[in-house]
Amino acid sequence: MEKGLVKIYCGEGKGKSTSSLGRALVCASEGKEVFMIQFLKGRHTGTLDFLKRLEPEVKVFRFEKMSKYYENLSDDEKKEENCNIRNGVNFARKVIGIGECDVLILDEFLGLVDLGIIHVDDVIQLIRNKPEEMELILTGRNLPEVLVDEADYISQIGIVKKADFEG
Repeated sequence: MEKGLVKIYCGEGKGKSTSSLGRALVCASEGKEVFMIQFLKGRHTGTLDFLKRLEPEVKVFRFEKMSKYYENLSDDEKKEENCNIRNGVNFARKVIGIGECDVLILDEFLGLVDLGIIHVDDVIQLIRNKPEEMELILTGRNLPEVLVDEADYISQIGIVKKADFEG
């Protein structure tokens, strides 16, 4: 059985979630079961509807209840949403604990550290508790230095040029 790597896609550029989804498609085409848990993206978007079409090979989970992105929530809404996010983190722990899938993607998980919802030690614990054969992919803008030695592969996605408009 091959060792599952720990991969991190980080940086200011767009494409971290897309890169992890690309990896999910490759793994699913190889017959692997893939779980993707998305954080900080709100409850529902058209993207989520599309991703649901990939089931049962790729299962996508969101625990947040608000329809807006986390950064657009009021302080009271953030407090409420933090509870839902922690449920998602606990689900990730359970998936890792029982080895429920071959590939686990924790999309925007590093953002939870940036916002103080979880501590970087929680991330390290998840990495160290993963089954040896499980591939674990984490995404987020900022990479805490202490995670560099925990990862097998780190890809930094940056902005080379940014237009005045985004589409």
